[in-house]
Amino acid sequence: MDFEILKGKVEQWAVDRQIIPNATPTSQLLKLVSEVGELCDAEGKKDATGMIDAVGDVMVCLINYCALRDLDLVQCLAFAYIQIKDRKGTLMTDGTFVKEQL
Repeated sequence: MDFEILKGKVEQWAVDRQIIPNATPTSQLLKLVSEVGELCDAEGKKDATGMIDAVGDVMVCLINYCALRDLDLVQCLAFAYIQIKDRKGTLMTDGTFVKEQL
C-alpha cells in the first residue's frame, strides 16, 4: 500500500477515535516512548511479529504527533536526510559512530 494512502488512513483512524484533536503532542511522544520500549523488548526476544507490530505502532505515534504539530513526516525525514547525507565516518564494532575528521 502507498505510504501517503496509509498515512491518510492512520490519520482518519485517529480522528475517528478523537485522538486527533484530543491528544497532545506530549501524550503522543510518551506513547511513542512506550512503543519504542515494546520494540526493544521484541528485539531482545527476537520476536519478529512483535518487531513488526512495534515498528508499526511507532509509525502511528509519529504520524499522530506530526498531525498534531502540523508537520509532514516525509518532509521531516527529507530534512534529516539532508543533514546526514554527506556525513562520513565508520560505525565501530562497539556501536560507536566515529565521524571522519575534515
